[in-house]
Amino acid sequence: MNAFYCSVHEVAEPELYRGKAIAVSGSVEQRKGIIVTSSYPARARGVRTGMLVREAVKLCPELILIKPDFDMYRQYSRGFRRIVYDYSPMVETMSIDECFVDITGSKQFGTPLEIASEIQMRIREELGLPCSVGVAPNKLLAKMASDMKKPNGLFVLRLRDVPSVLWDRPCGELYGIGKKTADKLLKLQIRTIGQLAGADHDLLQKTFGISGPAMKQAANGISHSEVNPEREPNKSVGHTTTLPYNYTERREIARVFLNLSDQVGRRLRHQKLVASTVQITIRDPDMKTITRSITLPVPTDQHDDIHRASCELFDRHWTPGKPIRLLGVTAQNLEPKEEAAIQLDLFSYEAQPKKNRLSEIMDTLRDKFGEDAVVTAGMIGDDPSALLRNRKRRGTSLERDPDGESFRNESDNQKQ
Repeated sequence: MNAFYCSVHEVAEPELYRGKAIAVSGSVEQRKGIIVTSSYPARARGVRTGMLVREAVKLCPELILIKPDFDMYRQYSRGFRRIVYDYSPMVETMSIDECFVDITGSKQFGTPLEIASEIQMRIREELGLPCSVGVAPNKLLAKMASDMKKPNGLFVLRLRDVPSVLWDRPCGELYGIGKKTADKLLKLQIRTIGQLAGADHDLLQKTFGISGPAMKQAANGISHSEVNPEREPNKSVGHTTTLPYNYTERREIARVFLNLSDQVGRRLRHQKLVASTVQITIRDPDMKTITRSITLPVPTDQHDDIHRASCELFDRHWTPGKPIRLLGVTAQNLEPKEEAAIQLDLFSYEAQPKKNRLSEIMDTLRDKFGEDAVVTAGMIGDDPSALLRNRKRRGTSLERDPDGESFRNESDNQKQ
């Protein structure tokens, strides 16, 4: 994001700040304040991050100083990351205004350049904020590319372009090299990224240890660092399975729902969560997909409750005998079990603790001896839903089906 804090203030109060020389400072008191960031008009007048406020005001007398509002910054930060998540779940946040996103598996949204352009356009249109995007085969070059054109730039940096684009630049501009390291390199007569790319391996290792050869690789555009996605609390837990043939018999369909519900319940208990809503997904041979959901009378982590709700939804919303290609079950509206207000009626008051204890024993046995150690008779079958108990072979969660087709946002989805 470009001049993020200042850009947020311009969007929030355009009549005060749009297009003006502004700066966010830790204190507006001129003797002690430090410039946190500045707008591009202020930067054109020499105002820089880390500069004392009194120095900045001397350079730019019309400079408008703003106290930071981190709650507002976080709100807009979540906004731009929500847009990025629409194109890939592989998002690594580096700071409040910067992230890496791996779009290797996002070909359905277009070419890398098309995806980058669309993300940039949506951030501008939906949030009113400028951003720069770097497109490259690895994180190192993507970061370098994102700094090539600011503000609102988009730059593609291929590995073959590294010599012509980067090698004439000073070492201090290489991502990961700070001022002290750049000064050390200068003492070795290594001034440019190109010189670092061709520097002696042993000399670099002797001077910098294991980071020396890594810097040489980086100067050649080589990096093996992967995008590490954020692990946010689950908003839903679900599984789908594509069927080996078009199912029409309710008995077979009920068994698939039972296996799906079993694994959903297992994951809920493992994460100490309960669900208030159950949703089923059905896809027919023509690839039309629908979803239906129901709110449970009591939050649950038990597979039989989930299975009962799934079958009820199916019976209510699907024509008997109509063929089915894919089935899914998702638990939604999750909350920590210890915080859930679960009110039991007279009939379940005594039975529920026993059922919970039985589930704990089954989970312990399956954790120790494998998922097939304890199953109910209704789960046994040779359809793909039984493979959900095999962690090495089962597919992903409800976000994607085993064919790799995303259907979370399909236009024909319908919810009750």
